[in-house]
Amino acid sequence: MASRRTRPAPRPPEGTPPPAELARQARAVLADAVRIARWVADGAAPGTTPLAAQALERAAAALELSPDRIRTGWDRARLAGLIELHGDTARAGWRLRAWDRDDTAVLRGWVALFDAWSLIHPASPDIEATAVAEAVEAVPQVLSLLQLSAGPVTVPALLDLLGQRVAELHEERCEVPYGPQPLSDDDRTAPAAHPAELISRLLDWALEGLASVGALTLGAGHATLSPLGNWAVWVKLEQICVAAQSPAGNIEQSASDMLLGCARLTPGPARAEYRAWLAARPVGSAVAELLAVARGEDALLRGLAFEALRVVGAPAEPEVRAVLTEPPLRPYALLWLAEYEGADPDDAQEVLSREEATWLWVDTAAAVADHGETALLVRHLETAVQGTVPALLDEIRAVGHPRTVQVLVALAAAHPDPALAKAVRRAAFQVHTGGA
Repeated sequence: MASRRTRPAPRPPEGTPPPAELARQARAVLADAVRIARWVADGAAPGTTPLAAQALERAAAALELSPDRIRTGWDRARLAGLIELHGDTARAGWRLRAWDRDDTAVLRGWVALFDAWSLIHPASPDIEATAVAEAVEAVPQVLSLLQLSAGPVTVPALLDLLGQRVAELHEERCEVPYGPQPLSDDDRTAPAAHPAELISRLLDWALEGLASVGALTLGAGHATLSPLGNWAVWVKLEQICVAAQSPAGNIEQSASDMLLGCARLTPGPARAEYRAWLAARPVGSAVAELLAVARGEDALLRGLAFEALRVVGAPAEPEVRAVLTEPPLRPYALLWLAEYEGADPDDAQEVLSREEATWLWVDTAAAVADHGETALLVRHLETAVQGTVPALLDEIRAVGHPRTVQVLVALAAAHPDPALAKAVRRAAFQVHTGGA
């Protein structure tokens, strides 16, 4: 039998701390957020956005933190997936429940915070929104320079790089009509670049924002990536997938570990793994275990659990029908039942309402953001039923998925179209702040 050859996982740069140490540092960055999330998840306050004044006062007294630290921690807890809002109720996110025992969950939570640095530390309102968007788009190049330098980088060097990149983006914003056009004197003048003072303010803002989430440290006239920041930039550059890659030994694993082990397989081999795992267990307990995984907070496992349930077939039908009343599982269950009753998989989406289809789109995007590559997240846009990005953003805001902000932040960071990325980033900001 020919064995499958796999590409060995890339190793992080020399000197990168082990995951346990990185997770310890991430826990320290999010310590206040975790305390506030646990206080809120215990039912101590309703989950309004922003945190209600009375709840803010109670939290400050109970946790002995200043109101400013409570607001900051509340924001971070939401963006890191430690708490989720369902209407006016705040619930513990899966990362909060796994916080003390799962280093991977901790690091994913911190990366979500890292991706949302511009929401954590908003730019001054007197800076033009276009300039802010250009700076956010240019920051990955700044981070790459810091990562490649493997040490302190002077502010003038960072300023020069940011200025060049922002100027390039600013030039790209200038629309040039197709074909020969008569030029007026005004048209012959290139669009004015941002003044040096503004670039300096943008760099200060970006460095302060990244430092506020623990991605770098600031010294006298220089900046250095923290171990966490260095690791995160390397991960993004290498496009490392967090999901386990080896399918070996899945028959002995729990449902969640088995599904993660199959995440990288093509459909045929994955179904073979599901069948082997199911054959080793009573069907009732296997279905119950798969549905328990589907009720968790990991969207990738939710989708894979229903793929495994397709292999079960008829014995799973009563249990799948019973979860139609559970909103997070309803779209998956409707698709499962439609295919079970003979619908073509390509036509099964028609059984979903517009709201259910939008919820499923966000849930799938969350799975891609957590476990996939940026190109997959961009391509996922094409699967939306809305047909246009503005319509999709409007309906995403209305559907109220708990991962909406994180999905939009990740999509804005991944999309190559600056104008579209800006619109998505604006939508993320509006959802985050509770605006229209």
